[in-house]
Amino acid sequence: MSASIPHIHRPARRRLQRIIRKSKDAEMVRRATAILHLHRCGKVTESAKYVAAARSTLYRWIGWFEAGDVDGLRSLPHGRWATTVTPEVVELLHVLLAGSPEELGYLRTRWSSELLATEVRKRLGGTIHASTVRRLLPVIGYAYRRARPFLYRTDPRKASKLHRIKKVLEIRDPDAAVFYVDEADVNLNPKIGSGWRAVGVQEFIPTPGQNEKRYLAGALHAHTGKVVWVEAVRKNSDLFIKLLKKLRCTYRRKRRIILILDNVNTHRSRKTNAFLKRNPKFELVFQPVYHPWVNQIERLWKALHDTVTRNHHYKNMEALMAAVRRFMEVVQPFPGACHGVAQLAA
Repeated sequence: MSASIPHIHRPARRRLQRIIRKSKDAEMVRRATAILHLHRCGKVTESAKYVAAARSTLYRWIGWFEAGDVDGLRSLPHGRWATTVTPEVVELLHVLLAGSPEELGYLRTRWSSELLATEVRKRLGGTIHASTVRRLLPVIGYAYRRARPFLYRTDPRKASKLHRIKKVLEIRDPDAAVFYVDEADVNLNPKIGSGWRAVGVQEFIPTPGQNEKRYLAGALHAHTGKVVWVEAVRKNSDLFIKLLKKLRCTYRRKRRIILILDNVNTHRSRKTNAFLKRNPKFELVFQPVYHPWVNQIERLWKALHDTVTRNHHYKNMEALMAAVRRFMEVVQPFPGACHGVAQLAA
């Protein structure tokens, strides 16, 4: 008998025979069969052929048997061992992700899976790998998301301005009308946005190179959704005054026209103030500084860009403005659903 062939005592042979008869583990049965066959014939090549295994595989099984007797032939549990992922690791990840790497003296401003794994190993020891951390984070409730910027500076009169806007919106006087007012830019160079395309195919949007601009000024009725708007080639006090004149004409029976608007210079210029003195029916209510989301007409401008100006193929400003005018026609009263499926021509 070759030195590579282990000696099998009678109790071990009986256990191997019992495994062959009763075990539901097919791989365990195969290994037991190979070891018993080898014990009987004494030839590794024949035993390997008998169980359809390679000679190297049979030698590996012999090593397992010599090291652990019959139990050394048992199959290991399927799947990866989760020895590196413990409740302590999960708890530490929550603590780390609640802060910034800068707070711990690192150069990085954002956590990476590599840096998280490094910090976990430093604090808890172990051999956890960055790839393990990357797979673990979605399981414990984290996703790789884009941050949202916000201006750290705040308006010291924010509370009082918001309170005044709230009171204005509660007005139900038939002789008064409340509007959200703002301006928007329309560029011949298209805004670029996402769209449905085949996988691996990127859309190319032609640009004219030399940009042209038009400017809109709009007033969104806070209660009815009706939009009054004007356009111009320059964004200045004249554009704002042009809108005020159209509002005065459209709502000539109203004794009070209240405008909720931002703090740009054109709303406070000398020319604007002179017009307001001659037209006391207008009341300006300024929103808090750095709070554009207070003004609901911003949603209208977003719908305009999403519908008309984003990824557009218009070659000249006249064609683009025709589409803009069509949008402003079908979008009323805002918000409405028809502008997203409207035809270009009436």
